[in-house]
Amino acid sequence: MEEGIKVGKKAAAIRAVDDHVKDNQVIGIGSGSTIIYAIDRIVERVKKENLKLICVPTSFQAEQAILENGLSLGQLSMYPKLDVAIDGADEVDASLNCIKGGGGCLTQEKIVDYCARDFIVVADERKDSEFLGEKWKRGLPIEVIPMSYKPVQLKIQNTLGGTANLRMAAKKAGPVVTDNSNFIIDWIFDGEQDWQKVDTFLHSIPGVLETGLFLQTAKMVYFGTVEGKVVVRHRGSEINNSH
Repeated sequence: MEEGIKVGKKAAAIRAVDDHVKDNQVIGIGSGSTIIYAIDRIVERVKKENLKLICVPTSFQAEQAILENGLSLGQLSMYPKLDVAIDGADEVDASLNCIKGGGGCLTQEKIVDYCARDFIVVADERKDSEFLGEKWKRGLPIEVIPMSYKPVQLKIQNTLGGTANLRMAAKKAGPVVTDNSNFIIDWIFDGEQDWQKVDTFLHSIPGVLETGLFLQTAKMVYFGTVEGKVVVRHRGSEINNSH
């Protein structure tokens, strides 16, 4: 199964890069396991086609991958307008709304994706859901200023219900610390939500920096299957392809 998931991720990433990456572009490079395959494909095409590309990272991980692969690194201060951003997602619903931030890079991802003319999501088929929370059970990530985490937790639980957990680190004592030196709260919710209202409410709480809700921002989503096929979705249509 794990091998099949990798096949799907790779197929989706290759297809997205081939469809959207062109010469003389500034590209946002996302974070996570699927994006590694996108970077590999970009490197292949740069060598083969002599493409001139500037790559803007969404995280420390993405920056390291850009540098290690010999791609040209850019920053938003120099390139505030991007042609395309390619990123992963933890879950995508039928309207292409996404939950992101399982890897802890949600704020930078949202900033970079917002700056792109086209925001493209690549994922394996497990991330394809009718509604957010259908398959993704690890909650909605919310980046918070460290001193605010306890009042934010309580406010979320008292108003929205569910459980708001401070994300703890696996290889260090204490909480996960983001690239921005903040904490992450994962809100474990029940059932379908009015996500626009949830997002507005969360942003109204002092101490909340950003949420992992990417609402009405993705132009297209590429889902890779275990057979290596790719399902391409964009608003109002679905295209099945086997390559």
